[in-house]
Amino acid sequence: MTEAGFRHQAAILTISDKASQGRREDTAGPSLVAALEKAGITVAARDVVPGEPELIAAALRRYADELGYALVLTSGGTGLSPRDNTPEATIHIADRLVPGLAEAMRAEGLKHTPHAMLSRGVCVIRRQTLIVNLPGSPKGALEGVQVILPALGHALDKLRGDTADCAR
Repeated sequence: MTEAGFRHQAAILTISDKASQGRREDTAGPSLVAALEKAGITVAARDVVPGEPELIAAALRRYADELGYALVLTSGGTGLSPRDNTPEATIHIADRLVPGLAEAMRAEGLKHTPHAMLSRGVCVIRRQTLIVNLPGSPKGALEGVQVILPALGHALDKLRGDTADCAR
């Protein structure tokens, strides 16, 4: 394991109509890659899809079921607009919810902006993959990752079958 305790592979999925059409540069995705790699997490895949629930769900299933990544971070589609479908698509393919991660990210986000309470992002498990919905803004996405990073190594190890006792 690396210093941060990671030995798992991750994928990053940006949900953006404009970025998927080449009308806007995806800046959150590369920022998340840099943050994960700095923490010692290998980013094995990065894609951009529009806010279509079936495309989001298909990408998440592929990452979890076919490619077996331990961690998938999504960026975008967590707000209130009609095209913000990421939480619904994520819940649709979920086996279990992990509400504490989303609660922690929103609580920390509220220290920076009242808009954090508008995030509908969820965190779920599908098979042995942890899926975390993050905001679409690079700043919001990075702040969210920084909140959960200290717990990710332990979470992914447990999800992947680590049976060691949990130390406090």
